[in-house]
Amino acid sequence: MAGESQGPRLRLEAGMQLDDFELIERLHQGGMATLWSVRRIGPVPAEEQGLPLIMKVPRFKGGEDPATIVGFEVEQMIMPRLTGPHVPCYVARGDFTRQPYIVMEHVAGDTLKPRFDMAPLPVDEVARIGARVAQALHAVHAQHVVHLDIKPSNIMFRDSGEAVLVDFGLSRHDQLPDLLEEEFELPMGTGPYMSPEQVQFVRNDPRSDLFALGVLMYHLATGERPFGQPSSVSGLRKRLYTEPVPPRALVPSLPAWFQEVVLRCLEVSPERRYQSAAQLALDLQNPAQIPLTPRAEKVRTTGRLGKLRRWFKAIGHEPAPETSVAKQLERSPIIMVAIGVRNSTPALDAKLLATVRRILMIEPGARLACVSVMKINRVGMDKLTDDEGHSLHVKQLVAIRHWARPLQQALAMDEQRLTFHVLESPDTAVAIVDFATKNQVDHIVMGARGNSSLRRYLGSVSAQVVAEAQCSVTVVRA
Repeated sequence: MAGESQGPRLRLEAGMQLDDFELIERLHQGGMATLWSVRRIGPVPAEEQGLPLIMKVPRFKGGEDPATIVGFEVEQMIMPRLTGPHVPCYVARGDFTRQPYIVMEHVAGDTLKPRFDMAPLPVDEVARIGARVAQALHAVHAQHVVHLDIKPSNIMFRDSGEAVLVDFGLSRHDQLPDLLEEEFELPMGTGPYMSPEQVQFVRNDPRSDLFALGVLMYHLATGERPFGQPSSVSGLRKRLYTEPVPPRALVPSLPAWFQEVVLRCLEVSPERRYQSAAQLALDLQNPAQIPLTPRAEKVRTTGRLGKLRRWFKAIGHEPAPETSVAKQLERSPIIMVAIGVRNSTPALDAKLLATVRRILMIEPGARLACVSVMKINRVGMDKLTDDEGHSLHVKQLVAIRHWARPLQQALAMDEQRLTFHVLESPDTAVAIVDFATKNQVDHIVMGARGNSSLRRYLGSVSAQVVAEAQCSVTVVRA
């Protein structure tokens, strides 16, 4: 742990054997670590077959910032606990008494950093990048980790498109000791991307990562950083009372929905931001449904009086009560209700509505996605309009909005908590499961019609969704 004697250091060279690994080539040498391509010596475990490996070795030059040492210890603790496509696959680690290192999957390709040299980028591309990073953040948050150092050089992309987060040296795990908090009394992070609560030494709120992602999207879309590049604590504290210039003031062609999303991410109070990365990803993938507030129309920051008010407010500003990643995600789920427009009954609609209402009453922070599937042919042309020439897609969208109206009225639902989606697919169950997976839905609620021998023989949509969905499913019968 931090403060222990760090032991002797080896002079690493290509061809050297370090424990079970041979160093092949030095790929990169940064200020804090060196990266080597390596191969395992001896039998290769099944899970490593075909996996290119990289070894990360911290640099100890004498007199270095002790945060480098502690940060590497943190990464050694956290990496073995992370799984999935949004992080490099962990393989092994070396002991600090001889030579510390981490061996992990070598994710091919470059980081996001070179894209910033091309900013401003088209807004559609920025939204795609933002949605993928938000999905990666949600996956990491679901494993009890706040990254706390989201920046271009810590984001990569697989050939399959998924964002990969790297460098967990400043991260916080709900279930592990926070060595950085125990050892140091200064805010930890990268200046341009640090959230206001990080400046106030709060390290366990996943919404801090959403603030950093907001900074990223702002920079990609405008070519400017919203809070500059501060290098002192007093400079960092300015984000507690200084508003960023609205993105549309810098690039007037940016759509209002984009400014709405980015400025919401950059709110000082975490309670005014998106409450989960999954909710942010849902909006970025469905921009036409984002409700606009006065944030979307701002073209300038507040005047002197407004700035003075924000400054006075910041003087006495206390960070929100400490939370945990798990608790924040638990109170911010995405609920999906699958609505059968053509094959439902009034009784089933009423029961489905009542069930969703009960769930939302006990989940006040939930987002509700109302989804209906318009079946199309697998082969050949589909009829896209009715006999009077009206769009069938639009008619179905109107129908699910009508279904949800009593819910909105009964619960006085904010428009920002509700979205509507008509999916076109030849397979209803597949469309529902795919939507839930893509949007990281926590709970699917759907109706099921009465039993019949034919349905029992062929299988039902609800049974297929229950079998294949990666989240909880509630099936309602009238």
